[in-house]
Amino acid sequence: MAATAYTARSMSDPCAPAIRTLLRLALLPALLALSLASQPLLAQSTVIQNENVRMDYAQVLRVEPVFQVLRATRLEEQCDGKPVPPKSPPKGFSRIVGAVKDALGEKPADEKPAAPTTEDCRMVSVQREFRRPIAFDVDYMYKGMKYRSRLPHDPGNRLRIRISVTPWVAPASASDQ
Repeated sequence: MAATAYTARSMSDPCAPAIRTLLRLALLPALLALSLASQPLLAQSTVIQNENVRMDYAQVLRVEPVFQVLRATRLEEQCDGKPVPPKSPPKGFSRIVGAVKDALGEKPADEKPAAPTTEDCRMVSVQREFRRPIAFDVDYMYKGMKYRSRLPHDPGNRLRIRISVTPWVAPASASDQ
């Protein structure tokens, strides 16, 4: 009966929440210390390798542009085997000068505007090619060795390069095991 009374008293005791809080506060540092003590074990098993990288310059031997070829077709008027150049109206300041000249000046009576001849004319498709550089093949030399790379721009007479050294590890063969 005494055990029952003790249990009933601990549930209704106003000090019970304080005791639980003290137990939690005592366990929290212990758990924190235990987790921090396990960290060096994990850090010792992980190896962080420094990267063996440096920058240097190589001598450029040759730069060759790589072109993209674009083809376009347009229709032109051709008369008697001779192409007629398209006449475009004057633009900008020359248009204003021409309008003033026509308004102020008089044309001689014998000068008539030339009528375009449309005899034996037909529309002919003319194909044109356009080339534009899209990359550059660069031959360069570093420490007596020749290399070739395709770059998006012309590097000039020297090229900045990234040098990385990594040891070669032979794969384990079945006879070694």
